[in-house]
Amino acid sequence: MDTDTAEGTLKEAAGKVQDAVGGVVGDAATQISGKARELSGKAQQLCADTTSLVRDKTSESPFAVLGIVAAVGFIAGVMWANSGHVSSRDYAKNSGADDRA
Repeated sequence: MDTDTAEGTLKEAAGKVQDAVGGVVGDAATQISGKARELSGKAQQLCADTTSLVRDKTSESPFAVLGIVAAVGFIAGVMWANSGHVSSRDYAKNSGADDRA
């Protein structure tokens, strides 16, 4: 078991206890804090599981992972390029650079 997974499990358990104590005492702030700690623990476990999965897949087939990363990078670049930036042609047209006196 990874240390992040273990820490996440402990945070989740502590959050559940804190939520229960807040419910018994009738303190809404304690309940909310307990729920937040519980969700934080679950998120930490998910992150640890995802990291472990990526590590395992990378060691099994590094070229497939490299291809996926390249494809995601290409798609992100295309989206960034088409995100509403002014192209050089539009800039030249609007700047008056082509106007002849």
